[in-house]
Amino acid sequence: MKSDNLDFFPEVFQAVAGKNFTVYAYMNDGQVRLYDMKPVIKRGGVFKVLENENIFREKLTVLNNSIAWDLSGDRDESRCIDIDPFQVFHSPIVNDFPEDAPDAE
Repeated sequence: MKSDNLDFFPEVFQAVAGKNFTVYAYMNDGQVRLYDMKPVIKRGGVFKVLENENIFREKLTVLNNSIAWDLSGDRDESRCIDIDPFQVFHSPIVNDFPEDAPDAE
């Protein structure tokens, strides 16, 4: 999917935590993208809470059609933190969630 298509709006259908604060984002264009959260977390601000790997993994979800963390646990979109889906869309394309990831069965 070309990123210059003005009719296309990227959406995340599924988000899976990877190793070392990365997220595998399954997109509406059929591709899987690997989003690296380390630089975002390092900047601090609202994302600082994600330094805790348990929170990073356990609260990860999809809200607002993008990668999000439901910190309150009630799926209230106004109380989550999320990533702009265009930022996710411009992340590297990968084959899929790797078999050797810690959460893989």
